[in-house]
Amino acid sequence: MTYWNGHGMNGWGFGFMTVGMVLFWALLVLGIVVLVRHLGRTGPPPPGPPAPPPADPGRPRTDPEQLLAERFARGEIDAEEYRHRLETLRTAGRPGSG
Repeated sequence: MTYWNGHGMNGWGFGFMTVGMVLFWALLVLGIVVLVRHLGRTGPPPPGPPAPPPADPGRPRTDPEQLLAERFARGEIDAEEYRHRLETLRTAGRPGSG
């Protein structure tokens, strides 16, 4: 069998070698990126404010008086402010008050 370049590589050989090396390095870099992202994701979650409790879809919306009572129970408002706001809510709900 006779080769044009003896036993050397022709243009197709150089082309396949170039494409093969580009694919090799691209796959190597891609593998490293995927590995780093995966390892970074499996660590402990960053500290932050706690997530709010999930909403209960079966529970109806609370009325304003109940929300006010909950705020008073949590200590967000004092007794005087609770009574004042409760009175305001009850008088605003009467017919002819607006």
